[in-house]
Amino acid sequence: MFRIRFHGRGGQGMKTASRILGTAFFKTGYEVQDAPRYGAERRGAPIFAYVRADKSAINERGIISHPDLVVIADDTLVGMPAAGVTQGIDAHTLLLINSHDSASTWQQRLNTEANVLTLSAGEDVADRATLPFISSRCAAAAAALTGVITREIFIEALCEELDHLRQDIIDQNRDIALSEFDDMTVNAGLAKQGGLATASDYVKPDWIALPFESAQISNLAIHAGVTSVKVRTGLWRTMRPVINYPNCSGCAWICSTYCPDGAIKVRTDGYPEIDYEHCKGCLVCVAQCPPHAIESIPEHIARDQEVGETT
Repeated sequence: MFRIRFHGRGGQGMKTASRILGTAFFKTGYEVQDAPRYGAERRGAPIFAYVRADKSAINERGIISHPDLVVIADDTLVGMPAAGVTQGIDAHTLLLINSHDSASTWQQRLNTEANVLTLSAGEDVADRATLPFISSRCAAAAAALTGVITREIFIEALCEELDHLRQDIIDQNRDIALSEFDDMTVNAGLAKQGGLATASDYVKPDWIALPFESAQISNLAIHAGVTSVKVRTGLWRTMRPVINYPNCSGCAWICSTYCPDGAIKVRTDGYPEIDYEHCKGCLVCVAQCPPHAIESIPEHIARDQEVGETT
């Protein structure tokens, strides 16, 4: 059975990539499962989608814990534990990373026995949540790596899944996907099917005994509604909302109310302040600000500016 995971950020089309690959497998004569897995549905948040394909009925369910192929659309996710891109990989697994860095560099960084390949990352874009055509490229590369999906069937599947888009967009996706498929054909068959899990292979999980503490010690510190200092969801952000205070009219009840995560508080002087540790960069506040005092800038530029201000 082929077990394949696609990792990316919300907005990069990993659900679409899994749909394209799943349809291509189905048209090739395989039984197929494909499904996305979301956390908080926010632009830039880590998500993954998975595909199972086998010539026999598929009885496995749930997420893929031991993948044969892992496709990573955004290399910034590799260092984010919550993204789980390296979960369950071993010497059998093939890692495909969309990155400017070489495969040997990633092999050394990850210190893994898994085989590592890279996609050419292409041009940098301001908002990494909108990497152009990345879903089609990832699906095409994965299809080629399996060695069982033909070029013609893959393009048929891609056009079927993108049928709701304009023809010129479909044509662009097709051309880019074909180029990626052809480039990756030299590695056809490198993604190998894994065996079926059996009850005899089951290993009981290790349990950690946690002694009961008094309520005063165990009580949580709640800093704001539905937020937690321990889960710094600001790491998901690719675009940062920034308040231009000279243009701000002080109507903080608007942006703070519309913020879906309560990441905007109202200061004592009546002006809003953004909690960047928990702001996910959904940019709802940018759209709702009446005087247009909140602008969005790429996260990497904002961080460079912070470094410059502190040095």
